[in-house]
Amino acid sequence: MLKTIEGIYQNGKIQLSELPQDINDRSQVLVTFLDPNTIDSTKLKQFIDYLETIAGIQKGFEELDAGKTRSIEDFIEEMHKKYGI
Repeated sequence: MLKTIEGIYQNGKIQLSELPQDINDRSQVLVTFLDPNTIDSTKLKQFIDYLETIAGIQKGFEELDAGKTRSIEDFIEEMHKKYGI
């Protein structure tokens, strides 16, 4: 599973902006350091949304492979809640 959470590195520690949900107590992570002078916060948010979309697609394939399906109405409701569409 891919989960992206923004954070700050300071004094040798990483402080997350939120606590991860549904993550094992001992999970591998990848840390990417961004140059604060060159990052546009709007583009960063778009990139995080993009990564979460990829993770959602992967989760959907895993559910499909496991025989877990849901109605299109449930999917549409979930999209309305998540994206306000």
